[in-house]
Amino acid sequence: MSPVHALAADLAARRPSTGPLIVGLTGAVAAGKSTLAGELKTVLADQAKVEIIATDGFLRPNAELTDLGLLEQKGFPPTYDNDRFRAALTDIRTGPTVFPTYSHTAYDIDAALARTLSPPDILIVEGLNLQHRAIAPKAADPLDLLIYLDADEADLEAWYVARFLELWEEAEHDPTSFYARFRSMSRGQTEDLARMVWTGVNLKNLRENIILARDTADLVVRKAADHAIVEVVRR
Repeated sequence: MSPVHALAADLAARRPSTGPLIVGLTGAVAAGKSTLAGELKTVLADQAKVEIIATDGFLRPNAELTDLGLLEQKGFPPTYDNDRFRAALTDIRTGPTVFPTYSHTAYDIDAALARTLSPPDILIVEGLNLQHRAIAPKAADPLDLLIYLDADEADLEAWYVARFLELWEEAEHDPTSFYARFRSMSRGQTEDLARMVWTGVNLKNLRENIILARDTADLVVRKAADHAIVEVVRR
């Protein structure tokens, strides 16, 4: 059985008798959270209704972050509407709930992409800002299960830079993309910028905030440089 199929079986076995199983899937930027969430949904498709939402949807809009002086810290805990996030996870247990959506192309919340979901069998919540167990261990936990996707920092940086360059390339034909503003730069300059953003923002957030979730996660999924899952630690 592949690691993904084993993880999927684990989720299926944990489903409650009523209501959804709410699963958090976190890890550094570019760790592959969205990809793993999609793979789990595909594997589980024949046995459970699975929905995926991203914590990015609960980022405060750029205009609000600008007013608060937090735009350059996007992805750090204060840039999320945590009350709205918790309320949505409470509401989805009993009825239809609206989930806002973030556009990585526009680099902002896109109201047109909001989704109304009915309670699924399994809800996978993937993204950042899921280190609440470590920060407030006595507070009510909105998640039934927490998975941490782990990898070496050097690999995470390489994956982030590759994704940044991919979005930069796609922006050549999309003037509405946030990355279109970098099209006047050479590929080398763009790569240097990506590494600077990684070090100054994403690595800092990983070390100060995101990594806190690893020690409180129910499952830690370890990845190699080629994105292959090499170990799953169950607690």
